[in-house]
Amino acid sequence: MDTKNLTAEKIAEKIIDGERLKRGDDFEIFLTAPLEEIQHGASLIQKNFCGNHVDLCTIINGKSGRCGEDCKYCAQSAKHKTGIEEYEFLPAEEILTAAKINEKFGVNRFAIVTSGRALSGKDFDKAIETYKLMRDNLKIDLCASHGILNAEQFKRLREAGVSSYHHNIETSRRFFPQICTTHTYDDRIKTIKLAQAENFCVCSGGIIGMGENWQDRIDMALELSELNITSIPINALMAVKGTNLENLPPLKPEEILRTVAIFRYINPTANIRLAAGRKLLPDKGASAFLNGASASITGNMLTTSGTTIKDDIELLKKLGLSNK
Repeated sequence: MDTKNLTAEKIAEKIIDGERLKRGDDFEIFLTAPLEEIQHGASLIQKNFCGNHVDLCTIINGKSGRCGEDCKYCAQSAKHKTGIEEYEFLPAEEILTAAKINEKFGVNRFAIVTSGRALSGKDFDKAIETYKLMRDNLKIDLCASHGILNAEQFKRLREAGVSSYHHNIETSRRFFPQICTTHTYDDRIKTIKLAQAENFCVCSGGIIGMGENWQDRIDMALELSELNITSIPINALMAVKGTNLENLPPLKPEEILRTVAIFRYINPTANIRLAAGRKLLPDKGASAFLNGASASITGNMLTTSGTTIKDDIELLKKLGLSNK
């Protein structure tokens, strides 16, 4: 798309009419125009493709700590000393109880996330049995996040009732080696494509505020567009003491909101999902929900700031939005 001499609103109109932003396009306007102008265009795109619906998901940390990977932001890496609670895969009944509570509150989907490069062996078997138990007792959509899996594992997850798989690319291809060296960017891309081949809805996004630049954020958004990702979580780094990134300052609200809006332009039909760092935004992220974000992680979970499901549903009502 030729964006030169176009306003943000005009670019939004072209996107609604079917044009798409791609590599090689000029993205300067998104970095220099006033935030309000960029958000206005993002709002138009969101209303056209997402209506007033906001997808809410919750997670449970099914297996914690002792991860052998060296992701510099992660509190669960064994290479960091963060003092987090460590435990093996949770009992199936405990996870089922948590899922029932979330379903009762009206959440759209429930995910089990586990630490480690990949869930395997007896732990993976436990996960499969847990998903089957939830499938047979609940109606809530099930999501999994178990690292770098193979095709056979994805087939087993699908047969167990899982419909979505979460696997972040985390950042741009250029910046990824600055964040992780124990696996590659291509390892993550391969995993995403294997999940898509098994007809999973793939949830993949990343973290901003790790020292990357604006071009890295735009490149990440473009990569996700090229992968046809339909759910994109945006995490603002919440630096954890004991990790390599512990001294990085938190992002300012305007920077997070501009990122959310830019991701909406580049991925107009996807669910742009607020994840970690919502507490950095005023009014629990209300401006983001109206100007680009059509989804959120909710509940008193690992990646949220203590926002309850009830609080979020009430907030959406006040904004004229709904998760129904």
